[in-house]
Amino acid sequence: MLTDEQRNFFKSNGYLVVEGVLDEATVLAPIRAEYAALLDDLISGWTERGLIKPPPTGDGFFEKLLYCYANGMDWFQPMDISLPGDRITPETPFHFGPAVFNLLRNERLLSLVEDLLGPELTSNPIQHVRLKPPTSRLSESEVRAHITHTDWHQDRGVTHHDADQTDMVTVWCAMTDATINNGCLQVVPQSDTTGLLPHCPKVQTAIADGLVDYNRAVPLPVKSGGVVIFDPLTPHASLDNHSDHFRWSFDIRFNKTGQPTGRSHFPSFVARSRENPSLELTDWKRWRQSWVDARARLAAAPHIPIHRWQADSPACA
Repeated sequence: MLTDEQRNFFKSNGYLVVEGVLDEATVLAPIRAEYAALLDDLISGWTERGLIKPPPTGDGFFEKLLYCYANGMDWFQPMDISLPGDRITPETPFHFGPAVFNLLRNERLLSLVEDLLGPELTSNPIQHVRLKPPTSRLSESEVRAHITHTDWHQDRGVTHHDADQTDMVTVWCAMTDATINNGCLQVVPQSDTTGLLPHCPKVQTAIADGLVDYNRAVPLPVKSGGVVIFDPLTPHASLDNHSDHFRWSFDIRFNKTGQPTGRSHFPSFVARSRENPSLELTDWKRWRQSWVDARARLAAAPHIPIHRWQADSPACA
C-alpha cells in the first residue's frame, strides 16, 4: 500500500503523512456517534447527581464538551482508550467500544503498518484519544497532554526498558482536520544516529533540555481521515490550539507480534497475522473485557509507573 518513495522517506526521516486512509462512512462517523452517545451518558449521570445542570438545548458534541469542561467535569479519562498512568481503582473509567475497535483493526491502516513492520502485528496498549479544546478556553492550571499541547518526546521514551529493541510504530489518526492553527503535530526529522534520549518527568514526560534542535521542527497538517506514522525514536510534539474549535485525534501503536510492548501490565492483542489468522482478535467485547480484567488486577496491586524516568537523574538536574 505504501510506495517505495514513502517507505524510503519514513526510513530516512522517521515519520510519514498519509492522507485519506480512514473512510468517513465506515470508520469516522461510527466513532463520532459512539462518542456522542458516551458523552450524553456521562452528562446524564452528572446531572442526576446534581453536579451540573443540563447543557443548553441544541448544543452539539464539542459544545457539550466545552460546557462540561467549564463546569469542572472530567470527560477525558472516561473517554480515553487506556487506563491512566496514575493510581488505578476498580472504578477507573475508560472507553472500549466497537467503533474504536474497528479503528484498531482497520484493514487499510493495518496494511500501511504491515509495509513497515511485516505481516505479524500486535495492537500495542499504549494508546489514547486526544480531544483538545481551544487554548483560550483551557483553565490556567491545565497541563494534561491529552487536552493541552504535548511537549517534545519520543514514543520510545514512554515505554519500559523491555521494549527498547521492539519494532514498533505509532499511528496518529486525525478525526478532524489538523492544522497549524488548531495544534497539529510537529516533528524533528530523525537522523540515522538518533537514539533514545533522556526524558524528564516535567509537567509532562519530555526530552531533557538541550538535546534537540527544535528550530528544525516541521509542522504536519493532515486532513480528517489521514494519519501520521512515527518511528518510536522520532522527536515530536504538538502546537497549541489557537482556533475556536476542537482538534480530535487518536494515537495508537503497533509492534511486531512476540516482542515486548513496553507496557506489559496493559493488555495487547494480535491485530493481523498472515501466518495464522485464527490468532487475530475479532470480538470487541473480548478486547474490552481484557481491559476490565486488567483494571481489577492493577487496582489490587502496587502501582506500576508507565515510564522509566526519574526527576533526580543527571539529565534532569
